[in-house]
Amino acid sequence: MNAIHGQQQTSIVDPGWSAKPDCLFDRDDDWAALMSFSSDPHPGTGLGVVMGRPRQGKTLLLESVARATGGFYFCGQQATEAEALRRVGEEYARYRQVARPSHWRDWKEGLDALLALGDTRPLPVIIDSFPDLVAASPALPSIIHGALRHLDRPPLENRARLLLGGETAPVMTRLFASSSPLRALAALKLDIQPLDFRKAAQLWGIDDPRLAFLVYTVVGGTPAYRHDYVGDDVPVDRDDFDGWVCRTVLNPRTPLFHEARHLLDEETGPWNRGTCHSVLAALARGCTTHGEIATFLGQQLTDASRALAVLRDHGLLRSQTDGLQPGITRHHIADPLLAFEHAVTRPRRAALEQSDAETVWADARTDFNTLVAGPRFAQVCRDWASHFADWAALGAEHCTASYGSLSDPSATAGLDAEVVVRRRDGHMRGPLLSVGLARWHTGMDIHHLQRLRHILDALDSREDLSSVRPTLYGASGFSPELHAAHARGEVLLVDLEHLYLDV
Repeated sequence: MNAIHGQQQTSIVDPGWSAKPDCLFDRDDDWAALMSFSSDPHPGTGLGVVMGRPRQGKTLLLESVARATGGFYFCGQQATEAEALRRVGEEYARYRQVARPSHWRDWKEGLDALLALGDTRPLPVIIDSFPDLVAASPALPSIIHGALRHLDRPPLENRARLLLGGETAPVMTRLFASSSPLRALAALKLDIQPLDFRKAAQLWGIDDPRLAFLVYTVVGGTPAYRHDYVGDDVPVDRDDFDGWVCRTVLNPRTPLFHEARHLLDEETGPWNRGTCHSVLAALARGCTTHGEIATFLGQQLTDASRALAVLRDHGLLRSQTDGLQPGITRHHIADPLLAFEHAVTRPRRAALEQSDAETVWADARTDFNTLVAGPRFAQVCRDWASHFADWAALGAEHCTASYGSLSDPSATAGLDAEVVVRRRDGHMRGPLLSVGLARWHTGMDIHHLQRLRHILDALDSREDLSSVRPTLYGASGFSPELHAAHARGEVLLVDLEHLYLDV
């Protein structure tokens, strides 16, 4: 979710040149917020921060803002402080169209010159890949804080809009945490998220909900994967999906084949990558709690917890309290491509080197349906319940949806509900609105409704069920008995068309 802090800003950007460029898909709210911040006419230097995981389009967004406003843009990289200062000085000289590059002694001198670009008009000064600069210059955040507090310049003359961009990693999180001095000065904070499953279908130009979901299950909502990573290859129809998988994500000649490993290495840095891969493998096999993951790894809970913390800090995990047992925290792989990698590709890399992709994919199809598509379908159902379903009829417009489980001494297995919907109630556990089962590859019949009723019976003594809506989410159809129960108002049936099209 994007968070915008500070007072409402009055934009002076000419509508003729502030229109979002065609190269940016969606991101309308992000673009509007950045343009409003960049052109805010009020006096005083401003600070904004733009975060986002790799490949989400953050850099393209910031570069587009710089072009649209005539602002200054510089992208940091891993280097010494001296080289970074030399590079930004050269970029500054090109921007000002002067022959000699600026040779700044330190970042204080460089920042003074950069912020002075806003002495005559509102102008964005964009520094992207900010954590790479901080790695070589740990004092840089303090220097920026001092400059923004106007220790060396009159407060009413300058209208530079300093925008710091970086991946959602521990450095950015720490620098802009709630207790950070920089966070207190920031008038704008944007977190560039992957596209949701509906926007991803639009990005790929897929109208068939089933095909759209299958593609989303492999690549998720990362915009960068649409073009360069697959060579503009889009499956023609459902029958072409298997071929598309073999041509792209299982093809060593495409960037997408290597992306999941590169992404993990890039995000976690020098920390124990083997342990991180094993944790993701455990999650891909259905282990969702600390204890289950530790058992899979053959490690102590503390060791597993550390690996989980590293992955969560880098945005690779989604951790959520169990919807029916608040003492349990469950973890899920956030990025579909990482889930596909650790359930399908990684266990078969040797086979991919010795055999053709079609043979490997035929062997992997069962695992794909069980370990990848099934859990991802449940997550899409939870996302739909949280963001698209009309729960206002039940008395709550803002909801949370999570996986829920109950222990049942009389059953051979626990009672699990893939979609538990509650009213969003701040930090409190909100009232229960709906309990649902989600099935991807299995048609649903009256036995699923009976199992759902069994879960509700077990909840009767501990929850208020007066407003609870039993719900079945199915991608492979519902029996006539379930359609009849739906007509009587006994259960809500949600299929792929409802998820994608609100039919």
